[in-house]
Amino acid sequence: MTAVTQIPEWEAAGLRREEYERVCALLGRRPNPTELRMFGVMWSEHCAYKHSRPYLKRLPTAGPGVLRGPGENAGVVEVAPGLAAALKVESHNHPSAVDPFHGAATGVGGILRDVLSMGARPVALLDSLRFGPPEDPQSRRLREGVVAGISHYGNSVGVPVVGGEVLYEDCYRANPLVNVACVGLLPSSRVFGSAAAGPGNSVVYAGARTGRDGIGGAAFASEQLEETSAESDRGAVQIGDPFAGKLLIEATLEALQTGAVVALQDMGAAGITCAAAEMSARGRTGMVLYLDRVPRRERGMTPAEVLLSESQERMLLVVQRGREEEVLRAYRRWGLHAEVVGQVTAEPVLRAYDGDALVVELPPSALTDAPTYRVPEQEPQARRALRDADLSGLPKPDPAQALLSLLRSPSVVSKRPIYTQYDHMVQLRTVVPPGADAAVLRLLEAPPRGIALSVDGNGRISYLDPWAGGAAAVCEATLNVACVGARPVAVTDGLNLGNPERPEVAWELAGVVDGIADACRALGVPVVGGNVSLYNESEHGAVYPTPVVACLGVMEDVTRALSTGFGAAGDVVALVGSDRVSLGGSEYLRTLHGKVAGAPVRPDLGLHRRLLDVLVRAAEEGLVRSAHDLSEGGLAVALAEACVAGGIGARCTLSPELFGIQTDLSLFGEGPSRVLVSVPPERYEAFAALCARAGVPLRLLGYVGGDQLHLRLPDAEVAVPVVELRSAWEAYR
Repeated sequence: MTAVTQIPEWEAAGLRREEYERVCALLGRRPNPTELRMFGVMWSEHCAYKHSRPYLKRLPTAGPGVLRGPGENAGVVEVAPGLAAALKVESHNHPSAVDPFHGAATGVGGILRDVLSMGARPVALLDSLRFGPPEDPQSRRLREGVVAGISHYGNSVGVPVVGGEVLYEDCYRANPLVNVACVGLLPSSRVFGSAAAGPGNSVVYAGARTGRDGIGGAAFASEQLEETSAESDRGAVQIGDPFAGKLLIEATLEALQTGAVVALQDMGAAGITCAAAEMSARGRTGMVLYLDRVPRRERGMTPAEVLLSESQERMLLVVQRGREEEVLRAYRRWGLHAEVVGQVTAEPVLRAYDGDALVVELPPSALTDAPTYRVPEQEPQARRALRDADLSGLPKPDPAQALLSLLRSPSVVSKRPIYTQYDHMVQLRTVVPPGADAAVLRLLEAPPRGIALSVDGNGRISYLDPWAGGAAAVCEATLNVACVGARPVAVTDGLNLGNPERPEVAWELAGVVDGIADACRALGVPVVGGNVSLYNESEHGAVYPTPVVACLGVMEDVTRALSTGFGAAGDVVALVGSDRVSLGGSEYLRTLHGKVAGAPVRPDLGLHRRLLDVLVRAAEEGLVRSAHDLSEGGLAVALAEACVAGGIGARCTLSPELFGIQTDLSLFGEGPSRVLVSVPPERYEAFAALCARAGVPLRLLGYVGGDQLHLRLPDAEVAVPVVELRSAWEAYR
């Protein structure tokens, strides 16, 4: 007879043996089963950041206008006198792999509530998505489900999805990445927080009823995906209700207007447990909770299920004693449940009762102060060999055919079939819609000022050189914002990596964080919040280390927003910024030669800062008509995209003195801090003088005009009609 192996209770809860012993030491006793499950979720990687916290301390978080930095539900930055923006990016990778529609939809709902928790009305969403090859049926199913989930929630809740990016690599085949960013607006003088205060004040539950969906979701997001995850972990995925989400936004904003709310927090990962523990720990107070008062939609729920449920559309608030009815009335008027479920206590102890039975009694700080771990960082020898690979002997395809192949490649091709599923005009703020380098929204509260938003990242570069990938993500996001004429003021980052217990992933994590930190410090752009998602791997391997950076920019006059496409025949076409390019990690190398190798160009951060300033000043002074960041596909793809966007051709010469004689490197090489601009002829001299004063290189390429893109090279000429470029670029799969 086969003996049944008994799993230790701490292992069943997701803890290590030494962590269990630490819990016992903190409590001075063994935790009961409910408390143990609370520790298992709160000490999971998803909630505790056990492997990333030491690295995140390296990020610069302070700067002019920053009203709230990391540590709250979202960062807050002043964008106009008396007006602030709250911003945050979150991932929902594991849930989207298991149930793409609901995983993505609840990712949108969660990020909306994070911004709402600061007292802000959400006004814009952006998404950063990664999938396997689109010809793979499983990858197509995941993409279609994720896009449908985002559009369902965003469209229904009435918050526009104004921008984003979609990239494809083999490594994301079983583990897609779904990062969603949100921006909200609020008065600078009325920024809320989550720190509980005022012993005797009431704890109010508001929103939808609690069910059994999402129990264990935080722990599930801290584990490697298995072949059976789609079935076995489906119960850990929450089910969202965007219409309840819309009601929750309106009711919460109304409740905040009463002046009776002291603090509030979304009940996201780990549900009531996380909200109560974090609010108490931040305020150095305690709470007593009466679980039988929690509105439920299922019978027979245990105390642990009530405490750990991640049912959506719920908030926990601290309300001034004696003013509870004002807040309850606001929620009930919108058809939502609202109940007083506890009180704030002076003693820093979190207690929970189920009827008369005390089921939880522990310091909230014990739940929030999980141990941290440092894994020895080690670069894999195979990675170094890839980066040192000799790329000089590559076959040279026909330049015109190579350009068309790149325009058809999944990561370059138009994403219009995706973003047209999103409502980007609701709320009537959108000035520059999806499809440009950055979205632009008008600030109705402070006309003619506006904000610009972009989200960017390149896992392939980070795989070859983590520092370069982290820095490049910051550079591209800030440059995209500057390309529409906005000055970058803050970023929020999402870090997506594999198992942090492996030395190579620790090396990747350290590198991308240092790259982001160095870039933000050099550019004077603070990191005001973010998200870390680890264990993004399956039996097929880990995803590329994928830092995603969302940037917020401010522009003085939205009517001066620059376009991406060429706008007028006769305009001068020029390349401004860095001269350094490489085929390392490029889209050309991946698409045309099937290789991921070579050394990506590391950004010159001083030059990048000067380039940002030149672009913003040029837009404000009306010196340029269009600006387009060079990214995937390099100069040739940027020229083609500008022609397609403007519906007009261009004639350009790539002289060997400026671009060398290697055609593929000149056309398709990639590097940071490079922008294609078109300038009215009468303004070119002033623009050139501006670049010269700033020490930013400027290269004259040619002129806008005609119906084809004509490129003269040292050893060839390329001439492709704009209609043919458009046909290739719109060949969406």
